[in-house]
Amino acid sequence: MTQSLINTGGCVLGAVDASAYAQSVSSLGGWAARRIGAPLELLHTLDRTSGSGAADLSGSLSLGASDQLLQELADLDARRAKLAQAHGRTLLEQLRAQVLERHGVQADVRQRHGELVETLLDLEPRVRLFVIGQRGEHAEGAFGHLGGNLERVIRAVHRPVLVASKDVLPIQRFLIAYDGSATTRKCIEMVCASPLLKGLDCNVLMVGAEDAARRQHLDWALAELQRAGFTAKSNIVEGTADTVISRHIERSNTDLLVMGAYGHSRIRHLIVGSTTTHVLRSSLIPILLLR
Repeated sequence: MTQSLINTGGCVLGAVDASAYAQSVSSLGGWAARRIGAPLELLHTLDRTSGSGAADLSGSLSLGASDQLLQELADLDARRAKLAQAHGRTLLEQLRAQVLERHGVQADVRQRHGELVETLLDLEPRVRLFVIGQRGEHAEGAFGHLGGNLERVIRAVHRPVLVASKDVLPIQRFLIAYDGSATTRKCIEMVCASPLLKGLDCNVLMVGAEDAARRQHLDWALAELQRAGFTAKSNIVEGTADTVISRHIERSNTDLLVMGAYGHSRIRHLIVGSTTTHVLRSSLIPILLLR
């Protein structure tokens, strides 16, 4: 276990939009930036459709339609685009003020044109941790569904992703979903190598029937965490992974869930399977996805 397991350079980048998740993304970003001693940047993206509400009618206008109508439509789109930019700048400034007040962190803000995933991939070389909302402004009312951008981001980027729930409580205890695979063993090592969660209460959860193999895996995880200074507890619980994890979060008052984003176990299918699954869709707490 070495510091090379984690990227120790770069910023915490929070991707925000005009949704109810904007404040939780910026607040989690401020919390994370302060704990790891990294700069914070808040990003608002304007895609090709931002501010555009008019359809392209050039092919359906009659031959007698004047050029003036086409010009008015173009002007309307231009005004909408300017309003979208102004709204984005106002949002960023409000969030920057809130992060400074709540966490004492001075955030840099930026607004860029382009698709979110492509923008994040372009910025990734100088990013240490991404923070993104569970749902965006076009899906925030659809409980049980993920924002389309979130799923694409999880699949595309290679840095850790901190997924913000709508309500973020002070984070005092976290749960690691662990199955003994190489992927989740690396999660344990990354938690140990990073200052992000140091000093917080830790619990390690394995799903399945208790046996010697699972107990051996848990003993290894606990030893690694304790060597890194964590006071860690462990549980082995029978059942299906999504149900057991969700129930354990509720009963233990967990504030943050840590999971592996890739792997070949059931944990992988909870995150990047062919369909989005129960844990990420229904979680009421933030989730830290590690690679």
